[in-house]
Amino acid sequence: MNQLDSQALLAELPRLRRYARALVGDRAGADDLVQDTLERAWANAAQWRPGNALRPWLFSIMHNLRIDQYRRNVPQLYPLDDAPEVATRATQGDRLDVMALDAALARLPDEQRQVLLLVSLEEMSYGEVATTLGIPPGTVMSRLARGRERLRQLLDEPQPSSRLRVVK
Repeated sequence: MNQLDSQALLAELPRLRRYARALVGDRAGADDLVQDTLERAWANAAQWRPGNALRPWLFSIMHNLRIDQYRRNVPQLYPLDDAPEVATRATQGDRLDVMALDAALARLPDEQRQVLLLVSLEEMSYGEVATTLGIPPGTVMSRLARGRERLRQLLDEPQPSSRLRVVK
C-alpha cells in the first residue's frame, strides 16, 4: 500500500477549503466536504501513486463527492444573509466590486465556475484541471473561455439602482 504523506495533505488544506467554500457556498458545508474528501483520500490511499501530483488527485475526489452530494440533494438557494463571506480590501468601492464578482460567479453554470475557479483561484494547469474534473483539456479551455466571457457580460450589466430617496 502506498503511503500518503500527512504533511503533504496538511499543505493542501487551505486550497481544499477555499475551493470547497466556492463550490458549496457556506462554511459548514465546505468543512464537511473537505472532511469527506480527506476521509476518502485516506480510505483510497492505495490508488494514489507517489510521484503524481497530490492536489489534482484530492480535487478530483472533492469534485466527485460534490457531484454525489448535488445528485442526492436538491440544490438550495442561500438567502443573502447566509452568503459566504468574501475577503475584501478596506474601501467601500472595492467591497462592492467583490460582491458583484461573487454574485456574478454564483450565476455562472457549475461547469464554467468550477473550471474558472480551479484555473484562476487555485492556479492549476489545464492538464491538472482536466484530470481533476475528468474531462479533456480542450473542454477545459472551452469552458474557461465561455466562463470568462459570461463573467464579463454579467459584470458589465447595469446594477439595479437603489431605492433611496433624497430627503430635504
